[in-house]
Amino acid sequence: MSQPSVRTQHKVLVCVCGGIAAYKVCHVVSRLVQRGVDVDVAMTAHARQFVGAATFEALSGRPVHTELWHNLANEQHQDPPHIRLPREAELIVVAPATANMIAKMANGLADDLVSSLLLAANPAKVLAAPAMNEGMLQHPATQRNLAAVKAMGISLIGPEDGWQACRTTGKGRMSEPDEILTVILQRLGIKQG
Repeated sequence: MSQPSVRTQHKVLVCVCGGIAAYKVCHVVSRLVQRGVDVDVAMTAHARQFVGAATFEALSGRPVHTELWHNLANEQHQDPPHIRLPREAELIVVAPATANMIAKMANGLADDLVSSLLLAANPAKVLAAPAMNEGMLQHPATQRNLAAVKAMGISLIGPEDGWQACRTTGKGRMSEPDEILTVILQRLGIKQG
């Protein structure tokens, strides 16, 4: 039986949004945990249509955060999750960063847990991996929103060219999990290998 990985002092919050690429985020969470990183996962309702919260609970070893409002009396923390989670995280990863979530980030909309915690977060701590159909990506509103989040200091990885769930090839595909993992580890100062 192998020993568990050595725990680091790093804490990452992974925000999973509702796109088909949500399944790829499982690999990212698993690899981070294997590297000893504490990983909290927050999911939108649409993300849970693609991947169940139980999957991320099993991979992270921690409860998955799905609701903006919950009974604080049952929590060990008295701060609401949309305040506590971004404050405690060294890095916040939004993957897949859908056109909808990018629009919320660009315009300060906070109508669910993930968009609320992103509004409460320091933008310099946020790394977003956009993923959407090429037509959605090229839409002027999306281009404007991407420019706005970059201007706020949010880092973007991708999107890439390649095969998309709509059965076409084009730009908009989320970066591969290992590419995202490489950027996360660099941001955390964890040597790869």
